Amino acid sequence: MSNFSNSIINKLSQTIKVKIKMKKSIILAFAALTEIFTITSCKKKEGCTNPISISYDESAEVDDGSCRLAGLGGSTTIVAYPRHHGKDTRPYKAFIKFNIQDFPGADPTSYDLELIADTTENHIEVRNLKPGKYFIYMTAFDTTIAAGVVGGIPYTLLQEGGEVNLTIPVTE
Repeated sequence: MSNFSNSIINKLSQTIKVKIKMKKSIILAFAALTEIFTITSCKKKEGCTNPISISYDESAEVDDGSCRLAGLGGSTTIVAYPRHHGKDTRPYKAFIKFNIQDFPGADPTSYDLELIADTTENHIEVRNLKPGKYFIYMTAFDTTIAAGVVGGIPYTLLQEGGEVNLTIPVTE
């Protein structure tokens, strides 16, 4: 073979080697990108998956322990005033249900906490609450009509401490 032929064969050989290396690089880059997208797209979003929690994240797929639920152990006090037609009454009892917004009924055993009023006061203090969702139900006596009155409301407590004054509408 002539030098010219050898030269052409060497150049072709080098060109083919370069193209093969480029194809391998492209294939490796594509494989790496595919792996990154696969790993990223398979990771489920973490967050609070409990819908009653005040930190609920409806897009979360995996619970990460960040749910904040109502209950005792906090530093907030709710001062609950039972009012009948906007007027003060004498409270008898307050019943507190944690982590609920719907009326659980008048049966005292349906509640998590029962407090008896100081009959010299026009309110009941519910102490040491954590932020969360509550249902507060009260029984009281309206001296203007000489009759017992009852009622309750859902309440979402967001603050971390201090005191919240809350009017609880009651009726015959």
